[in-house]
Amino acid sequence: MSIVTLKKMTVAGCVEARDQILTDLQELGCLHLLDLASTGERGEQSSTRSESREALKYLLNCPNKRRPVTDASKFDPLDVERQALEVQQRVQELTSEHDLLVERLRDLEPWGEFRFASLEEMGGYRLWFYAVPHYQIDEVKQSELSWHIVNQDNRLIYVVVISEREPEGMPVPRMHLGTMPRSDVAARLEEVELAIADAEAERASLTRWGLLLAKCLAHLEDAETRANAKQHTLANEDVFALSAWLPADKLPQVEAYAREHSLVLEARDPEPDETPPTLFDNRPLAASGEDLVSFYMTPSYWTWDPSGVVLFSFAVFFAMIVSDAGYGLLFVLGVLGLWKRLGKSIGGSRIRNTLAAVSVATLVYGVLVASYFGMTPPAGSWLFRLRVLEMQDSQTMMLISVIIGVAHVAFANVMNAVRFGWQGKALAPLGWALMIIGAFFTALGNGLEMATMLDVGLGLLGGGALLVFLFSGAGSKPLKRMVQGLFAFTRVSKAFGDILSYLRLFALGLASASLAMAFNDMAGQIKEAVPGVGLLFALVVLLLGHTINVVLAIASGVIHGLRLNVIEFFDWGVPDEGRLYKPFKRKETVPWNP
Repeated sequence: MSIVTLKKMTVAGCVEARDQILTDLQELGCLHLLDLASTGERGEQSSTRSESREALKYLLNCPNKRRPVTDASKFDPLDVERQALEVQQRVQELTSEHDLLVERLRDLEPWGEFRFASLEEMGGYRLWFYAVPHYQIDEVKQSELSWHIVNQDNRLIYVVVISEREPEGMPVPRMHLGTMPRSDVAARLEEVELAIADAEAERASLTRWGLLLAKCLAHLEDAETRANAKQHTLANEDVFALSAWLPADKLPQVEAYAREHSLVLEARDPEPDETPPTLFDNRPLAASGEDLVSFYMTPSYWTWDPSGVVLFSFAVFFAMIVSDAGYGLLFVLGVLGLWKRLGKSIGGSRIRNTLAAVSVATLVYGVLVASYFGMTPPAGSWLFRLRVLEMQDSQTMMLISVIIGVAHVAFANVMNAVRFGWQGKALAPLGWALMIIGAFFTALGNGLEMATMLDVGLGLLGGGALLVFLFSGAGSKPLKRMVQGLFAFTRVSKAFGDILSYLRLFALGLASASLAMAFNDMAGQIKEAVPGVGLLFALVVLLLGHTINVVLAIASGVIHGLRLNVIEFFDWGVPDEGRLYKPFKRKETVPWNP
């Protein structure tokens, strides 16, 4: 598991050949483009030709599709895209108007047919409309307003008030009926419904091009990507220049292309103040951990790749939280059932590997704690003899959780130190690792009254503290370095809290096991209390109870398993965030030939 070494390259050539060169480089598919036009960086835009995808989705969702056309001689994808999006926009606007008209017609229904006279004809007076509940009509009668009852039903009385300005003291807010008479609203509603029907017919007619649009979609996206790349090159009347990051092992391939096409190529290593994108290089199993890592962040190019560690630790944490071999067996069977379906794509294969690791870890840990759907095998049985840990032994389980926390956080600091090599900066995280391990040995030696362990712990604690003090401000001036060294010790409380966070592994595992046993006891009591039919009720309780427990265990395992990695672990081991390497490459696998 590693982060791929990148080179920064700049290529220059004749501006007349720019389009062909971009097409060829897109075919190579190994460049993360830089924006020379604005001196910023860019990767491939995943949202290119979103209009085409939106148009295709709109046509495919049409309930009344026409027979697809296979002859592309009269097919203009951009025109079909434009027409489909125009129809979609028109239908959305008409549908919104339709809903407003229906609501307006419903509001006008109790008031009957009427038209407003002009303000001059009304002598400066206006009409104000109110729907007053029966029990509040006395408030209107007691007012000094000029009012008239137009209609009423079993709930409301519809009152019109005549006044120059909006009346005060009315028991309810006034209604807004608009200026159109009810007959005009009904007529417009009919027009809108006919227009929607016409637009849907036009949409159905366009569906005949759906198959061809789907086939050329990748072609359109690739063309749009090249157009965007062209805008980010630097060019004058004769020469253009393109800059990009590329994997070091791909450089010979690009150099060969440059020689063949008489291009000027310059390549160099990234400078320390530059921020190259991050490209992972992992074996299939460890690559599954990339998804868990990128769920929260992308590590900086200058850090290290935690994918394999995160996958392993997530599987262990999930298993400890579920703490049941029966549930683990269900997970394994579920993964086996989905094995072929998930293996049809690279993304599916990664998910499959993650699920497999988590399921196997859950099954193995469940066997070690001898919990099978909340039941413990009889003493002396072969399953019982496989038990290594006792879930009810809180002291041992808490100690194991703390040991895992110490190891996890200390390892994060060690890997953070390794990335600095032989620089002084590496000694500060190494000091934290020694302090964490030393504090654990000190506490354990003191509790067990083991003098040797206590001495070792104090030695590691003191040595680590010295390294943290001396090298937390490595590279700064002496006074500032001393201040930074003292300030670094403010993280002691954080280190203590982070390690105690791993106690959730024991607590949630115990909760899951206890809940499973509670449902088992409940089912047993029902079976004994109600002979005969009680067996059916007991089975229902077992099924529902364990289903609820499995759902809660999965939720807890995912949430807290990820949390311990992306918060506690990343904060100490992967402090710098980067951005993902996005290659400038073709999406089209089969060339489009209209």
